[in-house]
Amino acid sequence: MMMRVAKVLLLAGIAFFYTLVVFNNLTDYNSNAQFVRHVLLMDTTFAGNHGMWRSISSPVIDFLLYATIIAWEAVTAVLLWWAIIRLLRALRSPAATFNCAKSIAVLALTISLLMWLVAFLDVGSEWFLMWQSSTWNGQQAAFRNFTVIGIVFLLLVQPDTDTQL
Repeated sequence: MMMRVAKVLLLAGIAFFYTLVVFNNLTDYNSNAQFVRHVLLMDTTFAGNHGMWRSISSPVIDFLLYATIIAWEAVTAVLLWWAIIRLLRALRSPAATFNCAKSIAVLALTISLLMWLVAFLDVGSEWFLMWQSSTWNGQQAAFRNFTVIGIVFLLLVQPDTDTQL
């Protein structure tokens, strides 16, 4: 039972994180909108780099990308809270039932991992060379979030049995 509770609590921690992220992105919209804008502009990458042809200076694309990120985060938060409810309902059920109840949590964590990996580490860091910027570099935060969520994912997918702690 203790491992099941631990899995639910860790998921709740991530759901709370995403809830705060969405709240902050909506109530302080401009802070991270500027981050997205500067990453796309590539205006603080190394001088003379040969990747500047990739830069984008379109307010419409800035808005669409940022809105997509916020929507991605919001969907992740909703799925995580839904998963927590499902797991709490199955908490005292047989292991097979609890294991089946994990499907939404697996989906939510996968969507989350893909955001940090694809949107931030692949596209932001490598395509738009965010790693070259000392000002607009979100690589460490993206890696930290990917790592924490990945660890919770690995714990979650460990099969529960009826004889656990």
